[in-house]
This record gives sequence, C-alpha cells and structure tokens, in this order.
Amino acid sequence: MRRHAVSGSLLVLGMLAVTGCAPPIPGQDAEFRMPVEVEDVATGTVEDLVVATGNLRPREIVSLDIETPGNLQIARNAEGERLAEGVRVSAGDVIARVTGEDARLHARLETTRQALEAAQAHLARRRELHAANLAHDEELQQAEERYETALFNFERSTLDAAKATLTTPIDGTILRLARDIDNRPQADGQLVRAGFVVAEIAPLDELIADIDLIGPELGRVEVGLAARIRHYAFDDTLFPGEVIRLSPVLDPVKHTFRAEVTVDNAERLLRPGMFVEVVIVIEQRQDVVVVPREAVANRAGKTVVFALDGQQRVARRDVRLGLGDDDKVQVMEGVAVGDRVAVRGLETLIDGNRVRVVGS
Repeated sequence: MRRHAVSGSLLVLGMLAVTGCAPPIPGQDAEFRMPVEVEDVATGTVEDLVVATGNLRPREIVSLDIETPGNLQIARNAEGERLAEGVRVSAGDVIARVTGEDARLHARLETTRQALEAAQAHLARRRELHAANLAHDEELQQAEERYETALFNFERSTLDAAKATLTTPIDGTILRLARDIDNRPQADGQLVRAGFVVAEIAPLDELIADIDLIGPELGRVEVGLAARIRHYAFDDTLFPGEVIRLSPVLDPVKHTFRAEVTVDNAERLLRPGMFVEVVIVIEQRQDVVVVPREAVANRAGKTVVFALDGQQRVARRDVRLGLGDDDKVQVMEGVAVGDRVAVRGLETLIDGNRVRVVGS
C-alpha cells in the first residue's frame, strides 16, 4: 500500500516536469512592431508661392456731379423704374437731370439765342452797307466782334444746358446714387447745388487687389506673374488674377511695398472693399516626384523619409527636396514613383525598424 502511494507521487512529479519543459504558446514572445501609416510616392504639381492679403477696388471710377443748380430728377429704366445702386448701365445712358427755374436761369439759353440772332442780323446789314460803300470798316469790324461775342455766349449757354443732363461715359455698375454727405438718399425734386455728387459708376467685371509686400517677397514677385484670389464667402471658388504693377517706393509707415493684382470678376461675385487672400505663383513644376509634407523628417541634420522595405521593415532614405507647399513637396533624389513612405508614426523610427502598416 505504501509502495503504491510513493509511485503515484513520483508519477505526478514527472508529469509536472514534462509540462514545465513544453514549448511556449505561439506569438507569446513576438517582436514588437511600430504602427505606421504609409502613402505611395506619386507625381504631381508643386508651386513656390507668396501669400498676401489686401482690399479690392475698381480699376477705374467715374463721378457725376452737378454743375447746374436745380431740382434733381433720377432717370428711369426701360420699365419705368427709378435707377438704383447696383444697377448696370452702359456708356451714354442718362443717369439724372437737373430741372427747374434755377437750371433754366443758369443756362440763359433763350436770352443768348435772341442776342445771337440780333447780332447775326446786324452783321448781315453792315456787310451789305459796307459793300455799297455806305459803312466804314470800323463799323463792320464792330459788328463782327459783336457777333463773335454773341456766338460764344450762346455756345456756352448750350453747354450749360447740356450739363443739366448727366450721362455716364463708361459701362459699369452704379456704386452710389444721390446721397448727401450723411449718406442719406435724396428724393426726386430735391434742390441740389453745384458740386453735389449724383452718382459714382465703375466697371466690376475686373477688380484690383491692393496688397503689401515685405522686402524679401518683393525680390521674388514680378509683373506678369499669375495669382489666385480667395474670399471666405466663396471658399470653393478661386478667382484668377495677375500682378500688373509694383510700387517703386516704400511705404514709410508700414515699411512695405504696394503691389496691384487684377482679379477676374466676370460673375460679379466680388465687391469693391472686400478683404481677400492673394496667392502669387512664383514658380510651378508639373509631373514631378512628390511626397506628403508629413513624410519628411530630420535625422542628425539630414532630410530623410522612411520607405517601406518589404512588408514589415522600413529603410531610411536621405532625400534632396525641391519646391513644396504645406501639403506636398518635390523629391529630387532619394525615392521613386511606386515607393511607399511612412506619413504617420515616424517620429521615433530608425533605419531597419520592424513596422505594422495601419490605416491604409
């Protein structure tokens, strides 16, 4: 009985010894692999850009002001509606008229017409008498001078009468119409004096963005460079433009240089006075090898990327960069199209690290 108990104990100890020498569970001591996200190296377009901000204004503006005092009458359109701010007009369109006794007296058109007719008749009579040797040369000369003076006064009155009708010399949009110095609109029939600005008209199909450049930017910007203009109200719309002028003088207050950029506004979405972002394209390169900006790292003073080597390791590549922006950068040496580079999780990577690709 005792012998059997000892044998049983030995059997249990033997089984425990065998179990302790069993192989480990697969994966229990697997090497750690760093998680990374990767993207393919491809070709694309990169640009060297100068970004600035500025305000929009018309390229030209016409002011129509009163020269003949009288009662103001704003013109009507073809439907009989009074013209208003924001309405588009064409060159030669009547914008307003000045009527009333004040305007008539100022022009003196009827008085000068009668004086001209009298002077003309007097001159004709003197010429007849002079031809018949019944009038002296001095009398003829005086008659001619009287006629010239009467003609001048009549032509001036005609011009003054014409000034009572205000027409636009250009195609454009009415920006301001019949407002006083307090910006209050004036009603038809309101008495206006000489100097009152009836309307301001400007073309809006092309605007000008005035931007300020600092010294280093001025050295890169040239007349003729293309530009892209953006306003926060139209996030998905880029308006094309071009640098047309660089100021030859420095602003003594802001220590900047003024540049003028045209803005294509054919759809008339933009308005004078808007604050916009202007991106000037200094240089553009197309169909070049590019990588995401976040794929580029610095190791010991060298610019590097980490390319996927097989499926589980990365290889450090020293690269030489070209043009770039906030999203992507040109790689001139070090990688090729089709390579896959780490874009996330590369902060602590070193050459030869085992990795696990995630998120792509």
